[in-house]
Amino acid sequence: MEVTPFGERDRSTVRTMTSSFVDIHAHFVTDQYVAAARAAGITHPDGMPSWPNFVINDQLGDMDRRGIDRAVLSISSPGVHLVPGRDQEAVALAEHVNSTAARFIKQHPDRLDFLASVPLPDVAAAVRELSRSMDAGAVGITVESNVHGRYLGDPEFEPVWEELDRRHGILFIHPTSPVAWESTAMGLPRPMLEFMFDTTRTVVDLLRAQVVHRHPGIRVVVPHAGAALAVLADRVGSFLPLVLGMDPAATRWNEQLDTLWFDMAGTPFPRSIPSLVSLAGTSRIVYGSDSCWTPSTGIDAQLASIDAATAPDGSLSWRELTSVNAARLLAREPHTR
Repeated sequence: MEVTPFGERDRSTVRTMTSSFVDIHAHFVTDQYVAAARAAGITHPDGMPSWPNFVINDQLGDMDRRGIDRAVLSISSPGVHLVPGRDQEAVALAEHVNSTAARFIKQHPDRLDFLASVPLPDVAAAVRELSRSMDAGAVGITVESNVHGRYLGDPEFEPVWEELDRRHGILFIHPTSPVAWESTAMGLPRPMLEFMFDTTRTVVDLLRAQVVHRHPGIRVVVPHAGAALAVLADRVGSFLPLVLGMDPAATRWNEQLDTLWFDMAGTPFPRSIPSLVSLAGTSRIVYGSDSCWTPSTGIDAQLASIDAATAPDGSLSWRELTSVNAARLLAREPHTR
């Protein structure tokens, strides 16, 4: 698999995005990526009927039609480490998709950003690919909710979080199928229920391990309006001191919750976003379409529900509010060598 080299992104092309409507949760695939997944036996990803199509000009046209100024591209589940033990294949696939995304942003610097895929559980390779991609302009990384059954609080992943913290990068968590989904999914596509539970599970693990506390330079984005976190946060917070044998304040549960960001992908209204606002307020909510995996009609219906929803504070619309929030989320800070 050939890797296309790329250099430092031209910072003069990065404009201020305060007034830009930004899609934080937009996906892409390549023919080579889909072929690799099919070769690994993944013909119905996460129980979905088929793989989606992606054409960059169609992506830009859909953004124009929906009034979306900028999108942050990433690879969705099942990520790039498709088969346990095949580390070199995962490294090559990560390099391929990230090089492709870097070309997209070079061609359309005023419209696109990207989150790099990293080949966990190969930690050393993940750190190298994180560094290579962020040097080229990636705003952070995307990581599946579990890595072949290992969740994000796993202490062996610490070098990845250290490097991402040093670079003030975004950690975008994307759900994937849990281990043993065959026993829990009830024959349904895993994005219907399992994605929500696995997202919640890995965020709890991340905060239980105090990864967010140790690495304040990382901006963690939780998709799909926080999945089940808004409903379960108080319950988890009450259990953690019992589980960890610590004073409630020492778990830093609420302190870490207060730093998380959330996107609106999925079905934000009428119930998900009001529940999320009760947990997190409105200052860290950003828009996400979940394209190209969500059918175009579904994205249009989701955006219509957002536009029809009552303004969160009576002045800014949800588009305006999430635009202001996204500008803060995407603000780049220089990293130290």
